[in-house]
Amino acid sequence: MCFPSLLTDSACKNQPLDLVFIIDSSRSVRPEEFEKVKVFLSKMIDTLDVGERTTRVAVMNYASTVKVEFPLRTYFDKASMKEAISHIQPLSAGTMTGLAIQTAMDEVFTEEMGTRPASFNIPKVVIVVTDGRPQDQVQDVAASARAAGIEIYAVGVDRADMQSLRVMASEPLDEHVFYVETYGVIEKLTSKFRETFCAANTCALGTHDCEQVCVSNGGSYLCDCFEGYTLNPDKRTCSVVDVCAPGKHECDQICVSNNGSYVCECYEGYTLNPDKKTCSAMDLCASGRHDCAQVCRRTDGSYSCDCFEGFTLNPDKKTCSAADMCAPGRHDCEQVCVRDDLFYTCDCYQGYTLNPDKKTCSRIDVCAPGTHDCEQVCVSNEGSYTCDCYEGFTLNPDEKTCSRASTSSLVTTEEACKCEAIAALQDSVTSRLQALSTKLDEVSEKLQAYQERQQVV
Repeated sequence: MCFPSLLTDSACKNQPLDLVFIIDSSRSVRPEEFEKVKVFLSKMIDTLDVGERTTRVAVMNYASTVKVEFPLRTYFDKASMKEAISHIQPLSAGTMTGLAIQTAMDEVFTEEMGTRPASFNIPKVVIVVTDGRPQDQVQDVAASARAAGIEIYAVGVDRADMQSLRVMASEPLDEHVFYVETYGVIEKLTSKFRETFCAANTCALGTHDCEQVCVSNGGSYLCDCFEGYTLNPDKRTCSVVDVCAPGKHECDQICVSNNGSYVCECYEGYTLNPDKKTCSAMDLCASGRHDCAQVCRRTDGSYSCDCFEGFTLNPDKKTCSAADMCAPGRHDCEQVCVRDDLFYTCDCYQGYTLNPDKKTCSRIDVCAPGTHDCEQVCVSNEGSYTCDCYEGFTLNPDEKTCSRASTSSLVTTEEACKCEAIAALQDSVTSRLQALSTKLDEVSEKLQAYQERQQVV
């Protein structure tokens, strides 16, 4: 009830409502009549104090089926609501009023669809506009809606069944049942609803003590807070909501406050899962995620770089260079290491030969029989050799063969014997030297084997 003598027009605003219009668009409602209903809805919206924190409005269209044109959470300004209403089209079949009210309970009066929590004490109101008799059992459905705290206003037009209107409406019936002869005069009901919904707006009068938001509640008010704040126990003041406090969020690893809400993030080396809450360790070695030139090795949420065999990691810890396989300590050749691309082979100094193990070397007896091409005498010389001749012979220019030396006097028998003796002695010495060289090689091999065994030990 308004008291114009006591309150200004600005103070006489409707109390906050969660208001749902259910309009009949069955076959009996002609197109031009349905347009009148849409005009009635628009004018009703003009009389309401529409807003997210004041009156929220939803519109449902029904015949034998039900269509939610827009729920309570969609629009919070009059212009958007009226624009949406102008595009509503009739369904043109049946009159399932009970189904429409049941749909309102199941699909519109829910917090997900914009209905405010019961703790806010915001009235839930339905205005049904129909011109016919329901073709379903509306009585039980309407009773369930009223028991759930929904206040029902029934508006009948022309051929509407008054008994059905009274069955579905809330008590007292004389304040919740309206009737007009034609759709042409339905607009007259806007003033009646304005008087019904009008209440002294304490919030508009400025006599409240709410710190942030005042919500008018009939002749009284409730305090509320801006998004991101919560009402303190004194029910007047507000405190910032720490949405990332323990127990207040669902983030697996990191909670980041974001304008009264929060988003989840993950530690380095992890990625946010599609649920936007939990985290999974990244495969940092997957293609495109690392900067290793050759080999990526994953290690506890991070990674390190490595190289293929035959390469070594550069100081930048990312790129690789071919390793010098013949560098000291990298090979097991006794004398000479020969690099061959990414591998190596062993070789020996001049005068030595590679043993069957392909690693160690033995001295070559260059004067052993069959290893030189000297005709008479082979003289070993540090891995090589030169040829010589017996006494009485001289080395030919080919440095290999010998010719008997020419003398101006005849050689005596005694001298010839001496020559033969000297030649025999030379052969004996050469043979002994060769045997001694072979012994030295055997001793060298045994000494090397002993040293290798000592290294293993």
